[in-house]
Amino acid sequence: MRILTVVGNRPQFIKAAAVSGPLRARHEEVLVHTGQHHDDTLSRVFFEQLGLARPDRELHVAGGSNTSQSARMLAALESVLSEVQPDAVLVYGDTNSTLAGALAAAQAGTPVIHAEAGMRSFDRTMPEELNRVLTDHASALLLCSSEVAAGNLRAESAAGHVVVVGDVMVDVAMRWQPAARERTEVPAEYGMAPGDYLLLTAHRAGNVDDPDRLAALVALIAALPEPVLFPVHPRTSARLRETGLIAELERVGGLRLAEPLGYVEFSALLCHARTVLTDSGGVQKEAYLAGVPCVTLRPNTEWVETVASGWNTLVDLDAGAALAALAAPVPSERAQLYGDGRAAQRCVQAIDTLEPA
Repeated sequence: MRILTVVGNRPQFIKAAAVSGPLRARHEEVLVHTGQHHDDTLSRVFFEQLGLARPDRELHVAGGSNTSQSARMLAALESVLSEVQPDAVLVYGDTNSTLAGALAAAQAGTPVIHAEAGMRSFDRTMPEELNRVLTDHASALLLCSSEVAAGNLRAESAAGHVVVVGDVMVDVAMRWQPAARERTEVPAEYGMAPGDYLLLTAHRAGNVDDPDRLAALVALIAALPEPVLFPVHPRTSARLRETGLIAELERVGGLRLAEPLGYVEFSALLCHARTVLTDSGGVQKEAYLAGVPCVTLRPNTEWVETVASGWNTLVDLDAGAALAALAAPVPSERAQLYGDGRAAQRCVQAIDTLEPA
């Protein structure tokens, strides 16, 4: 079959890097990069480091509101689908690229495959939640990371075929984390000692686009125990500068601001961190896989299993709750929640059973 894969941001590049090789061994893949993450530090570096094939099509759709961006992607993908005539379209996760790929395919009568289907935070104010729900209900094949995700789809009576395959990011983590643990020089490059620093990321619109919540985020960061390493996402950097809050952060003792990082460098920093603080769904999961406690700067999460296991604590932007979470003991056990590192092969096996368009 000819499979058109739509990607557009960092987590999708990582997931596609796991699946693309096994997929191309059995099918023809046409890789489309929407341009949602167009900055080299969030795009090109991941293709280079993870060995993902260069995109066959680049749409260069970036910026604008969620509605504007999704509409432009949808229009651009319509012509790509018409030209390529794929038998199915594969999308990952919960971004505007995910939804645009799913809608364009469904409207063209092409089966949609959704990898990481069934994840739910149950917060419809989050753009990501709306994207993932709509994508799931437009999909013919729903590839789930866990039984919890599959249960969500069954509860919603999703029409597509549900298959639990595990999480493809486990495949990538199992491949790269052993080498990342050896790279103690990476924390040292930022003046950090392994096991002695906090690693922070923040980029979600709900935290950085609202000036009041951005100010609360800055106050939380200022309250953290030293040292803290903060690779600043381009979106977050822009909002901090627009509001003048970057000056407050630059005065915080023990805080090191850094440019966005590639997968290899970030994995090394994550593996050697004492704790990770983040609003990223992907980083929550990466922290769990690395055995590093996570403090999530959101009131909810789609990765509910990490919270139930005690490895992840939801604090929103409450500085006191964050400090309490940092002081909590590390759990003694860490179950294999998301598979055994062979999720990509199971994805392809499930795709093999799909009836082409």
